[in-house]
Amino acid sequence: MTFRWKDQKKPMLCLAPMEGYTDSAYRQLIKTVAPSTIVYTEFTSSDGLKYGSKNSFKKIEFKEGERPLIAQIFGKYPENFAECAKILEDMGVDAIDINMGCPSGKVVASCHGSALFRKPELAQEIVYQTQKATTLDVSVKMRLGFDCYTEETLLEFAKGLEAAGAKHLAVHGRTTKQQYTGTADFDPIYKVKEALGISVVGNGDIKSVADVERKLGILDGVMIGRATYGNPWFMAQVEAYFNGQEYNPPTTLAEMLPMILKQCDLSCEFKGEKVGMMEMRKHLANYIHGIPNAAKYRFELVRVETKKDAEDALSRIIEETTNGLLTPVLQ
Repeated sequence: MTFRWKDQKKPMLCLAPMEGYTDSAYRQLIKTVAPSTIVYTEFTSSDGLKYGSKNSFKKIEFKEGERPLIAQIFGKYPENFAECAKILEDMGVDAIDINMGCPSGKVVASCHGSALFRKPELAQEIVYQTQKATTLDVSVKMRLGFDCYTEETLLEFAKGLEAAGAKHLAVHGRTTKQQYTGTADFDPIYKVKEALGISVVGNGDIKSVADVERKLGILDGVMIGRATYGNPWFMAQVEAYFNGQEYNPPTTLAEMLPMILKQCDLSCEFKGEKVGMMEMRKHLANYIHGIPNAAKYRFELVRVETKKDAEDALSRIIEETTNGLLTPVLQ
């Protein structure tokens, strides 16, 4: 069945595209605990896809269970986006997202990501050429502005994207200059939703169900990213909230262990054990956040080389933290 943003059940729950995190293994993990989640690939270069970069194509690889899968691409050349749209449609993704929100200095210096906010005509041309080249829906992830936020500039930019053919927007409640400092402001995102006829979801500083309840407002959903680090169950909590239910996440490392090992299996299946476990190191460190002596254990976990290394280390941590020490509680 063809994916269309306008047909998605509201409110929508989206996993933010995060470089170095939202690979196929992570997306599969999230879909395991929260099946309704709409997942995105990592930040992928349109230039890389056009010129056949193996790394770029690897980022788009996915399993059927990840659907709907949104491929997120970045760049600055409309003609490359148009070519990529055809490539991605042939690869079987469900929709295409254009990154106009990444605030990284290196990315912005290349006129990619959120730098496009300063070039609205180019941003519109990229959306237009991408949508023209594909039958898939094209969406945009963006920020409130570049150096600062003004309602007039934000709405003009967002309306221009809609007029160019964008079918959906995800808006992060910070400017490029803010990076990830300060507090995400959702009030401007509500103004975008009021001004447009397409779906709009809000992103930024959503760390609890209470945050979702407070920030959702008139939006069509939320996009959650860093709050899932070491806590994929947070997505299940939000999914349950949207369905009028409650979800009780695991509260101890022992209860978390099966899912952690599942992620290890998925990562190794996707990238091979050597690379897969290197990629898992940062995830393992996140899972023990907040437990006593976490720094000591983290030192060991970021050096594991095999699945057995990880399982042995985690089992030992569980044994030590249940012998008179507190077990971790998810934040």
